[in-house]
Formats: sequence, C-alpha cells, structure tokens
Amino acid sequence: MNQHVPVLLKESVDLLVKNEEGIYFDGTVGFGGHSSEILGRLHKKGKLVATDKDFEAFTFCKEKFINDKRFSVYNTSFSNIDTIAKIEFIEKFDGIFVDLGVSSYQLDNIQSGFTFREDAPLDLRMNKNEGTPASHILNSFSQELITQIIWNYGEERLAKKIARMIIEEREKNKFESTAQLRNLIEKIVPQRFLSKTLSRVFQALRIYVNNELEELRNFLDKVVNLLNVNGTIVVLAYHSLEDRIVKEKFKYESLECICPPGTPICICGKVKKLKIVNSKPIIPGENEINENKRSRSAKLRAAIRV
Repeated sequence: MNQHVPVLLKESVDLLVKNEEGIYFDGTVGFGGHSSEILGRLHKKGKLVATDKDFEAFTFCKEKFINDKRFSVYNTSFSNIDTIAKIEFIEKFDGIFVDLGVSSYQLDNIQSGFTFREDAPLDLRMNKNEGTPASHILNSFSQELITQIIWNYGEERLAKKIARMIIEEREKNKFESTAQLRNLIEKIVPQRFLSKTLSRVFQALRIYVNNELEELRNFLDKVVNLLNVNGTIVVLAYHSLEDRIVKEKFKYESLECICPPGTPICICGKVKKLKIVNSKPIIPGENEINENKRSRSAKLRAAIRV
C-alpha cells in the first residue's frame, strides 16, 4: 500500500503536544502518520481520539493501533468532533489536529476514484455511502452551476469553457469515468497547462462533492470551545480557499473587539479566545519538498486557546 507521507510531521506535533498526559484529537487520521507520532509522545495516561471519513483509512488504523488502549477511531467527519467528544466523555481536548490533504493512497489508488491519471469511476467521494458522486454533477447540473463549482473551488480560468464542453458532451455520452473528463479537458487545454488544469478541475469537484469547505467552517466553529486553556489547534491546508478560512477564523477569535472604528466604548462583547502562534504559515523546507512533491503546497497554522 502506498501510504500517505506525513507532511510537516515534526513541526505540527511539536506545536500540538505539550501535555504528555493530555487528550488529543486527530481529525484526519489517514494511515496513521501523524497519529503514530502523537502517540509516541504521550504517556500511558494520555489519549488520542481520531476520525476519518475514508473507510479504508478507518479500518487500517483501527487494526494498526488495535493494541493501544490510548487510541480510538471513528469512521466519520472531523466536523462531528463535538459528538465524538460526548461519546468519549471528553469535556475538553489539550490539542486538536487536522491535515486537510488527500492521502497519497487515495490519489494513487484507482479504486478510490481520485486520480485522473488512470481510468476509474468518476466518484470522488471520501465516503462512498454518503453524498452524490461527481458523475451525477456533470450529468445533471446546469452549465452555470458547473462553471461556478470549477471556478469557485478550483479557481480555473477556463471554467466557463470547460462547463460548456461538459454540457455538449453529456448529450452524446453520459459521464461515468475519470478518463472521459480527462479526454474532454485534453481537447481544450494546451499540453503544457494540462496537468495543472486537470488538478484544479478534479480538486474542485472533490471539494464540492465532499462539502469540504463547509465541513471545515463547522469544525472551526466547534473546536474553540472544545480546547482546554493553553491547548493548541493545528491545521494543515493545501488549498488557498481552505487556508483562507483557517486564517480568517483564527484572526477573528484572536480579536478582543469588533466594534466599528471610532466607537467610543466597546459594546460588541467580543471575547478573545485564541492567540495566533504563527502570523505567517509554516511551509515545508526544500528537503521535504524534494522528498515529497505533494507537500509543496502545504501551509501549517496554529493557535492557542486563551
């Protein structure tokens, strides 16, 4: 199995684990890279609760850590952190971590349907039992909506043209496979730009299908009140839209007042809940990028509960 290579592993866990007997949350356990490092730093009284929507990742880690009583894992979205906390009788966490990247296993495994390099069912769902596959979107959504999805979530400048071609193509052949979408884009985009355009279009569909940005917002709204004082929230993002959401949420929760400028006295009642650790995101070094090309877009942000 080609497992996910943990990105910014030392940097993220150094920021996260401050209390060896603390309770921690890994919202995207994947194949256990970050979780292994977290557990390696915890005392026998420590605890790590993890989640992952991907069933294969969930079952892999359930087996991998089966003999570690400090570890428990759930096959669900990290946005359900409040529900998981109740199930585990946890009031507050000492550290909360999420890696928003798609694992190398998912990207490379044909059956997962995330790769455009091989022919596979055009699905893109993390959990195949939830939501709507990408093929349904291309076969039934309006041209305007498909354009919005590709532009808003992929920031692809040819979104309108690609959407128009999708509408024309589906009149002849319904979309079922990744190869069909790739072949269509190959007709529009010059070879030197093809890989980036394919990445942006497939990324846009994946984000929409899995409702990733809304789940991230819901998660961030919950975690602030689930952190112990001096507990840390650490987020690894790989897309500008995700990183912007994290940056803006951290900034808002770090403010003591949101009254309009010129207001003589504060009337907003805003309470500062977070202290930002790094004003600029931590990014992988040259050596890490050379060893793992998929780490090059990673941005790590952290904040401490006050």
